[in-house]
Amino acid sequence: MSWVMLLVAGLLEISWAIGLKYTDGFSKLWPTVGTVFSLVTSFLLLGLALKTLPVGTAYAIWVGIGAVGTALLGILLFGESADTLKLVSIGLICAGIVGLKLAHG
Repeated sequence: MSWVMLLVAGLLEISWAIGLKYTDGFSKLWPTVGTVFSLVTSFLLLGLALKTLPVGTAYAIWVGIGAVGTALLGILLFGESADTLKLVSIGLICAGIVGLKLAHG
């Protein structure tokens, strides 16, 4: 169950990171509410997952999920560049996430 909580926490990290863009500097109420909700829930789930998972592994995976998802959504939603180096780097982060999960068992 800890791994599921960690996955959901990582997905919510993507949500709040992307949500920051839509808050327009926290000047828009509902995007701000959604962003803060995602942020708090993400941290709570990460904290619960850390009850049984090692902090180094869990935190790195949480950040990795957030980084990969946010970078990909930046490309898809905001037209950010998708050059080869960026895509290869995102792939390397994914490989690191998988490697950390496999190393933990």
